[in-house]
Amino acid sequence: MFIQTEDTPNPNSVKFIPEDTLNNSKGPTNFSSMQDAEKSPLAKALFSIDGVEGVFYGRDFITISKKEKIDWAEIKPMIMLTIMEHFSRKSPLFDDEKKNTSTGSNEIKEDDSQVVKEIKEIIEHKVRPAVAQDGGDIIFHSFENGVLKLELHGACSGCPSSTITLKNGIENMIRHYVPEIESVEAINAE
Repeated sequence: MFIQTEDTPNPNSVKFIPEDTLNNSKGPTNFSSMQDAEKSPLAKALFSIDGVEGVFYGRDFITISKKEKIDWAEIKPMIMLTIMEHFSRKSPLFDDEKKNTSTGSNEIKEDDSQVVKEIKEIIEHKVRPAVAQDGGDIIFHSFENGVLKLELHGACSGCPSSTITLKNGIENMIRHYVPEIESVEAINAE
């Protein structure tokens, strides 16, 4: 089993790309604690490695976030071994069908306003593919009184450059398409 790694803009997050597909039918899934990881044997095993602070499943990658004071050289070999063992056993990513821990959703719903539908469409097709390349994800949380709130996951969560990217990149692009947006803010997923 081969696992490719890529650094992300967040120095505390690394993207792990296993040669086997993740088969993540739930879509992007974020785990911010061992308690969140109870539904995923792999995430639970990764959290048991001292220094792991977050696990994020993308479509074809896993982003691991570490505590700032831990050096990657100390934990990267254990992370790779844990991922390899999981896929070698052909274990599932999830024990059951519990939904991911995000409180938001990019899924367009019938009762969404036209503005919210446009926002979700832009996030899904223009923002998320670019963010996934850096090992993260962005999920629509809410839009009220001109303020768009987005959840940041994976490498985006806690990234030193995420505020700049959010304000200079994402906010400017979305405002170009949806002038009703006055500002974009990041929130922490529960």
